[in-house]
Amino acid sequence: MPNIASAKKRTRTTAKRTAINHARKSRIRSITRKVEEALAAGDKAAAEAALKAAEPEIMRGVTKGVVHKNTGARKVSRLTKRVAKLGS
Repeated sequence: MPNIASAKKRTRTTAKRTAINHARKSRIRSITRKVEEALAAGDKAAAEAALKAAEPEIMRGVTKGVVHKNTGARKVSRLTKRVAKLGS
């Protein structure tokens, strides 16, 4: 347990940021899962709608530093490719 005031504050800040990052990462996972479920069901309209909601959420995770830039781009790219493939 820290004794110095700045170390105490750092502990509080870290706990707060960890909770926020965890929630954001969880939201990215769940919104990605919705796209996956729509793809599995073969519902192109639902998959496109879910992808349209998922892309900004993933990229928001990138700007907030929860997900690496290349990881976010890769996830969006792969999901987009799979949704496009569903139509043909």
